[in-house]
Amino acid sequence: MPADSLSTTFAALADPTRRAILARLASGEAGVTELAEPFQMSLPAISKHIKVLERAGLVARSRSAQWRPCRLETARLREVSGWLDEYRQLWDERLQRLDDYLTQLQAAPGAPHDDPPA
Repeated sequence: MPADSLSTTFAALADPTRRAILARLASGEAGVTELAEPFQMSLPAISKHIKVLERAGLVARSRSAQWRPCRLETARLREVSGWLDEYRQLWDERLQRLDDYLTQLQAAPGAPHDDPPA
């Protein structure tokens, strides 16, 4: 995934309103009016948030007569998840090495123990 699309995706996810819209769309398609219901903002403001999500590839709109439902696009989220998994694996390995090292230190002769002072 190119760095610019990754940046666009993270920028879109940075806003709590947009994350809430994505959470709602995870349960199925919805129109703009329905997506706007839980928020104290105008329909044009919600539409702007949806456009940001569309540009990031996180939401797609279709047309069904007068209704233009929005739906969640998961491909970009899978790409972000894959990018994050690389770092998660790196840090899991580093933390495991640190844990192993601390275990060795505690097992070494003359190492301080967790016994309370007398």
